[in-house]
Amino acid sequence: MTKRTKLLIALSFPIQFIAIKILASYPEFIETYYSNGLYPIISKIFRVIFGWIPFSMGDIFYTIAGILIIRYIYKNFRLFRKEYKRVLLDVYIVITVTYFAFHLLWGMNYYRLPLYKSLALDRKYSTEELVSFTERVIAKANAVQFQITQNDTVKVEVPYKTSEIFKKTVNGYDNFSAEEPQFKFTHRSLKKSIYSGFLTTMGFSGYLNPFTNEAQINAKIPVYKFPVTASHEKAHQIGYSAENEANFIGCMAALHNDDIYFKYGAYNFMTWHCLKEVYRRNPEEYERLKVTLHPGIQKNYDEVRAFWTAHKNPLKPMFKFTFDQFLKANNQSGGILSYSYVVSLLVNYDKKHPLIP
Repeated sequence: MTKRTKLLIALSFPIQFIAIKILASYPEFIETYYSNGLYPIISKIFRVIFGWIPFSMGDIFYTIAGILIIRYIYKNFRLFRKEYKRVLLDVYIVITVTYFAFHLLWGMNYYRLPLYKSLALDRKYSTEELVSFTERVIAKANAVQFQITQNDTVKVEVPYKTSEIFKKTVNGYDNFSAEEPQFKFTHRSLKKSIYSGFLTTMGFSGYLNPFTNEAQINAKIPVYKFPVTASHEKAHQIGYSAENEANFIGCMAALHNDDIYFKYGAYNFMTWHCLKEVYRRNPEEYERLKVTLHPGIQKNYDEVRAFWTAHKNPLKPMFKFTFDQFLKANNQSGGILSYSYVVSLLVNYDKKHPLIP
């Protein structure tokens, strides 16, 4: 690469940055021409290319990139003082190209129209509406838990292999998209991450590789969490970057799945998040509702809590903080707390399309 080319690439970074900030002010434009125009084509191409491969190509690419970075540092460390301008320019170019690729291949979805607007939902809801919805969710979660175990004190164990769970996610999206066509999903590309141990250290259950459009699942998390987690990551694949929106779509896909273990995962998920919000608003109502939960469901919650407690480490807060700042930098003002905003979508969607009889 010539010095002239390097300078042109380097100079493009501020132009990219300004252009993205301007486009972010026009979510309707991004929704129409990127999220429902260019992006579906890009994402399908990558899922067709990589989806059939049984392991994560994205993780392989990250490994190669890591090796190349270490090699570059090793080769240039001693030369930095004499050739610092060249080294800094090289680093700046890599950042510029990565920034461009990230936004072209996936990142512009952060600036699309909010889901509550595209679904024509209210944004606010009362505590009374929340409590009523939570009561119905708990009743349904209890019923499904008992249907599976025939004992309200036994936790649910999912009897499927990971590969079976990944295949079964298709049914949920097919059923949900029959009602909401914008969530149509084709060409599955779900993988267990090669770096599941690292994801556990970071405190994450999964992630989407924006450069290969592969959905990565942390293979170490409790299996009963797989259905909703896999469905959540698939929501990212079809262009919903916001965590609360991916939570909602993943939950709805699991809820609409014909498989009872997926339904349990969805009700379990909704109960957990709704109870957290009830506690925040009205601790007394939380205590009243909590005791109506079957002990078997509580054991599933305890299983997850024990898993993350067992893998607690001093690096986790740092990773969480970094991801929080990443979300805030990408149009999610609530940062990592935006995961909990899914309750607003659930309650208000239920008003318009009753989820629980």
